[in-house]
Amino acid sequence: MNHHFHPELHRRRSIRLPGYDYAGYGAYFVTIVTREREMLFGDVVNGEMRLSATGQLVLDEWQWLTVRYPYVELDTHVIMPNHLHGIIVVSDRQPTDSELGDPGTAAAPRKPLGRLVGAFKTVTTKQVNLALGTPGRQLWQRNYYERVIRGERELAIVREYIVNNPMQWELDEENPAPQQP
Repeated sequence: MNHHFHPELHRRRSIRLPGYDYAGYGAYFVTIVTREREMLFGDVVNGEMRLSATGQLVLDEWQWLTVRYPYVELDTHVIMPNHLHGIIVVSDRQPTDSELGDPGTAAAPRKPLGRLVGAFKTVTTKQVNLALGTPGRQLWQRNYYERVIRGERELAIVREYIVNNPMQWELDEENPAPQQP
């Protein structure tokens, strides 16, 4: 059997906006899904997400993004049983001298959104694998979903979607076992 790579057939369709500066100021809605939609982060009970210890680790590392990258702000977010929805805001804020470390140290260039998500995935994978004793295990799917939020109205809609996500879990496309009516 011939298993050659065919670029026309195997090309990954990018969801990124051509020419958009993902390191620049902006708000982004991201969804990051576990590998094979594995349910690791807790359970939805009566429309409310209850985090497992692993889910709490993921939440802690999500919040770490703001510590590691002073120009990152986190808006509404939710950890679900097998994915995370969140709004990342890349601000125009400059780091303070104490955040830079040694006085006179130049600020590192801003990471674009994909590199921020990559850093989050790397750190969470390491922490979860340490906690579960599963070294080398892949935690996340290769890619992630993102959408540039354009304006206050869209921001409000995305926030509402995130907040309501646990109540909609039975209908969620990331739920591997949705309930049938």
